[in-house]
Amino acid sequence: MENTQTYITKFLNYLRVQKGDSPHTFRAYRKDLEEFFEFAKVEPEKVDPIVIRGFISEQILKGKSKTTVARKLSTLRSFFSYLYSEGLIKNNPARVVSSLKIKRNIPRFLTVDDAFRLVEAPSEESFTVQRDRAILELFYSSGIRVSELCGLNIEDLDLKQGLIKVKGKGKKERIVPLGKKAKEALKKYLAIRHLVRIKKKISLDDTPLFINNRGKRISDRQVRRIVEKYAKIIGVVEKVTPHTIRHTFATHLLMEGADLRVIQELLGHTSLSTTQIYTHVDLKHLLDVYDKAHPLSKEDK
Repeated sequence: MENTQTYITKFLNYLRVQKGDSPHTFRAYRKDLEEFFEFAKVEPEKVDPIVIRGFISEQILKGKSKTTVARKLSTLRSFFSYLYSEGLIKNNPARVVSSLKIKRNIPRFLTVDDAFRLVEAPSEESFTVQRDRAILELFYSSGIRVSELCGLNIEDLDLKQGLIKVKGKGKKERIVPLGKKAKEALKKYLAIRHLVRIKKKISLDDTPLFINNRGKRISDRQVRRIVEKYAKIIGVVEKVTPHTIRHTFATHLLMEGADLRVIQELLGHTSLSTTQIYTHVDLKHLLDVYDKAHPLSKEDK
């Protein structure tokens, strides 16, 4: 299976260099491919649609959710499409495999009160707590992805104008505005970060915005733990992740009347259809808008 590992490595390098996918996505692709070829027992060039359909059927029989199975199929499509485009295989076996029909789940989000309580939970003056406060405020103020936050450098931040330059998927850059609370939290964090940099003798050339206690760039896993920690502190029972805050950011904007295309731009979505999942605004809000706007909903005067 030497060819298999070689092809997987080439594909993953392509994802890392050309598409700029996050480490989390990178690990998921590797796991999916290794699981598939453990099932297939053949080299990539010998895979046919029947083998792929067999793998998908096995995953369903194992009780995997449709969302998980659809992701695995998407991985295989990307992998074989890459091999075909590079001339490494003569046919793309995944091209003719039908997609699974899955119901899109409505993203979970925090209430406005819980969102405020979450970002205000870190209240001490220590370095780590001030850093955590800045991270939470930035998440809720901008809706950026965890990978985007971890990749931020000092030079990406413009506190004077209240803007931040974000490198999104596929290394696409976008400018995102910062709210007042986020700017205040970042200013406090940067002041204490400067002292830590001197104490840890961190080079001026090393410019990650968010660092850990050792002065190194903070990791995706560390940020997820920070979010989970403060969600538990404020008593939120359901699991809260950086993506939950991203959903919360988008939902709250929509509820306050923001245009869907503006939200699309802020989130860095390529397609508006991806952003349209946020049109799930609660029924009460929709009824309130209807009551205020529709002539027939008003009482006769």
